[in-house]
This record gives sequence, structure tokens and C-alpha cells, in this order.
Amino acid sequence: MCGIVGYIGKREAYPIILNGLKRLEYRGYDSAGIALFDGTDIQLCKTKGKVASLEEKAENEISRKGNLGIGHTRWATHGVPNDVNSHPHYSNSGDLVIIHNGIIENYDSLKKELKKRGYTFTSDTDTEVLVNLIEDIQKNENVKLGKAVQIALNQVVGAYAIALFDRKKPDEIVVAKLGSPLAIGIGEDEFFVASDASPFIEFTNNAIYLEDEEMAIIRLGRDVKVRKIKDDKLVAPYVQELQMNLEQIEKGGYDHFMLKEIYEQPSVIKDTYRGRLLAEKGIVKLGGLEDYIEKFINADRIIIVACGTSWHAGLVAEYIFEDLVRIPVEVEYASEFRYRNPVISEKDVVIAISQSGETADTLAAIKLAKSKGAFVYGVCNVVGSTISRETHSGTYTHAGPEIGVASTKAFTTQITVLAMIALRLAKAKGTISQSDFMLYLRELELIPNHVEEALKTDGKIEEISAVFKDARNFLYLGRGYNFPVALEGALKLKEISYIHAEGYPAAEMKHGPIALIDEQMPVVVIAIKSDHYDKVVSNIQEIKARKGKIIAVVSKGDTAVRELADYVMEVPHTPEALSPLVTTIPLQLLSYHIAVMLGRNVDQPRNLAKSVTVE
Repeated sequence: MCGIVGYIGKREAYPIILNGLKRLEYRGYDSAGIALFDGTDIQLCKTKGKVASLEEKAENEISRKGNLGIGHTRWATHGVPNDVNSHPHYSNSGDLVIIHNGIIENYDSLKKELKKRGYTFTSDTDTEVLVNLIEDIQKNENVKLGKAVQIALNQVVGAYAIALFDRKKPDEIVVAKLGSPLAIGIGEDEFFVASDASPFIEFTNNAIYLEDEEMAIIRLGRDVKVRKIKDDKLVAPYVQELQMNLEQIEKGGYDHFMLKEIYEQPSVIKDTYRGRLLAEKGIVKLGGLEDYIEKFINADRIIIVACGTSWHAGLVAEYIFEDLVRIPVEVEYASEFRYRNPVISEKDVVIAISQSGETADTLAAIKLAKSKGAFVYGVCNVVGSTISRETHSGTYTHAGPEIGVASTKAFTTQITVLAMIALRLAKAKGTISQSDFMLYLRELELIPNHVEEALKTDGKIEEISAVFKDARNFLYLGRGYNFPVALEGALKLKEISYIHAEGYPAAEMKHGPIALIDEQMPVVVIAIKSDHYDKVVSNIQEIKARKGKIIAVVSKGDTAVRELADYVMEVPHTPEALSPLVTTIPLQLLSYHIAVMLGRNVDQPRNLAKSVTVE
């Protein structure tokens, strides 16, 4: 989603803001802009397109001087992507300039009222309405900028993260948050503002993360002052020490962040279970879980809420929990769950999964579940994120920053956490034998080695990708634990290559999708050794009889499927419950190579955002 960067201090603001915007490109956007105060007036430059286009335009149009500035990458909501609708936006007087993430839902009624008062608008955005509303209040109620922002935000409906400054007060930036993340970096006589900490990590390790319905006055020479928007109550800000470092967010020699993150999976899976899993001693222990084990064991059911790739991880968890823990599990799209008046009770446990910890639909589902008395447990990657604060307890995945829009290491680390939770609960509940428990612990500890081995087939997968890069459609099939992997494989392909792809349970093929099979249809089948192996072989034979092209993910040493398939991608054998951690690897690589061969923007696919912070 949109990205915010701001700076106030003694340094030149332009390079800090521009580099910060480049760091936020992973969030997905369609235009970019920057506003600087040069000591006399505001310099504004904005454009449709990428940050590189903004940089080129700024070099020709503005002086790029000043110690105060704000920058933005926009993902269009109100108004098409163009130069005019890009942020920042001026107020009518030209004194105020603002950047905004989110949606002001009642902007139209506010706009009509402001027009009656003589205000004019050059863009189609809700953001221009907001900045003029703030100016109107500032003038008519004769209040300072911070107070005007507070009054205005109490009149708007929607979600926002904003940063703005007044040309007449160049020592101050005002920021506020509801629904969209916002971090304030605290330096030596300087302050940074950003959607996440990546734009300022080389300058400071100290940051304040605003909570919902909080605003902050950032003024040079003073401590940051945080207030509640609704009642003006002062809040003691918590300054958090960041764990991220600059090296983590650079490509490290890889052509794309996505490829880097695919190859990081052996190490990040190990990071996920490090200190939590001790196979030799028969221990699996998660700090956020230990005090709440009885909540899980006594639950009538577990409801998993998530979106996209996290939803697929939840589907894998459904199999693992029901198989090992014997508790009924329902997996819900968070975006549907929040609107369908679900039946939730105090006997339910809700697990919310999100890479960013800021997914708007998942946050809304959490709030709904809590209002019904359910216990809510979070699984997310970003320390200090909103979901980590809104849930009763939870577990971090420790995957490190995931910059590529298409999730890869988020998926495998989420499954790793969920598998550890299931094993801990199964042990506590007595639904797993000691021998099986020990087996799973040992096998989970070996997963990084298996992933490493699967990655060695990259060259072969690149060759397969070259054969099928021009296909217009793909079908992905899997059974049992690997049905969600088929869904995830199809999602990866369509996200970054823009090729239509669908995932299905293999057993459902005869109930419709088999009509699509012909010599033009590549079918990716996950056909590892499992309880379903013979059934999957039968599915492959049905596809071959209709001249479909088979790309099979097989267990190392397989012979039966190898004879039937046109192409195979080998993975090491692992217990079926843990196999999604390995079988997803070749599908990630297949999608990546096809997208690269088609010339797609792998890390920033069109129309997509990394963190979906609005509906």
C-alpha cells in the first residue's frame, strides 16, 4: 500500500526521503511525490510512475534543498493514477502540504461542504479534501496546526496515516494514525517519519510506533508529544529499539528481493524454531503460547483468519491441527469473516495470521472476535506491528523483512510456527504418541536441510520455465496437505507473471476442471509419496489421456510419476504433515523464472501492494 517518508533536522531532506521512498517501493504503488521546504517556500514535485521517474523529474524541476520534507508513494484509491492525483497535496492557501495513506470514506460530503465555503479542488483525491478541511478549521477556529488536525480527524470516517507541515512553521511535522502503520524515528536533533522503519534504519535504531487514533507533534528541539485524537489525552510514547539492520533490506547480490527471500528460507526457518525447538531433548516451547495452552486445549474450535498467502498457510494448519490435536478448525478469509455476522463464543480460539501485522481485514476480524469474547492469538512477522499489539498473545515468525510483494519466506515460516503450536498442543493434550512427537520434532529440525536440497534444482526449474513461459493458463493440483500448496503455487504464478492459474484439490478435477485439459494446458501436480500417492497417479493418467502437459513435484527417487510426467521437479522426502514446507519451493522458483523471462517487475507486480492496509 502507499508509503510515507518524512524528515526534519539538520541534514538535507531530499536524499533521505528519496532513498526512503525507494525502500518502500515493495509496498506497491503507481505514483510518487515529494515536498521540501527550502527556507522560503515549498518545493513540490510529483509524477505518475516509479520513484526513478520522480528522481529524474526532481533534478530538472526543483532545487532539492531544505531540511524539512515529506515524500509519498501512492496506490490509487480515489482518482486514477496521474500527476495531479499523486501526493503530496497542497491546501488552497498553499501553506499546508500533506501526504496520506488510507481512505476517507465520507470525503464526498466533506468536499461538498468545503465547496460551499469557497474551496476549490484540483484532484479527485480524498486527501486534498482532508488538507483543506484542516486548513478551514485552522482558520475559522483560530487554532494551531496540531489542534486543527485533531478536530478534523474527529470529523472524518475511514483509515489514515498522515504527515503534514505548515510553510509558516518549518520546525514542525504533525502525524496521525488510524489503520495504516506509522513509525517515528528518533535521532540526534532530527526526526524521521515512515510507514515502516526501513527508510531510516541507517540513521537511528530508536522508533515510536503510533497506535490507532494517536497523533504526534514532532518539533525540533523538543520531545515528541503524542496525544489521543478523540479526547486530547497525552500519551507517554514508548521508544522501541529496532532489531532490523540495513543489510537485511538490501538485495545481497541477488537480482530480485523475491529470489533472495526464496533462498533465505533455510536460514529463516531455522531462525523461526531457534530456541523454541530442541529435538534432542523432546522440547517444543513458544513463549506466547505457554500461558494459554489451556485456552487452546479447552476450545470448542479454532478459527483461523487470514488473507492471501497467509490464508493458504492457515489451510495447511487446519490439516495439522485436526490431525495432531483433534480440535475442529475453520479457516476463514478475514475479508469475508468480518462481514458475515459469524457465530463466535468465549469457547473459541481465533488465530490471526499476517506477514506485515497490518492487514486491514485481518485487524477488523481480530476486533470482531475480541468483541465476542474469543481468545485471539497472532502469528506475524513484524515486531511491534498492530496485530502483535491487538491480539491477546502470539508468536513472531522471525523471517526478517520480506520486501518482495509476493510472499515466499512468510509462507514457510508461518507454517513452521503453526506446526510447532500444533505439536506443543498435541503433546499437552495427549493426542500424539511420544514416538510420533519425537519423529516430528526431528523432521522439523531437518526441514532447512531439505529446503536447501530443493533449492539445488533451480537450474532444472529454470529450464522447465523456459518451455512454459508463453502458456496462457496453468492448473495446479494437490491432495491433502498439499492442496493448499497447489493454491499457493497458482497464486504465486498469477501474482508475478500475470498468467491465469487455478489451484484445485486433485480429486475435484473430474467435477469440472478436467474440461479445460488439452495439449495447451500445463498442469502442475504435487505427487509426492504420501497416503494419496496412488490416487494422484490416477489423476495424472487422466490428464495424460487428454494430452495435458504434466509438470510434477515428486519425491526424490520416484519412478512411477517420472514415467508419466513430461517434466519433474524433485524434493526430498519428508512426513506429509511437513511436506508443504518443501513442496512449495519448486513452485516459487517456477513462478519466479517465468516472470523474469516475461520481463515482469517481479518485486513490484502491477496493481498489488505488500501490506493491504485498506479494504
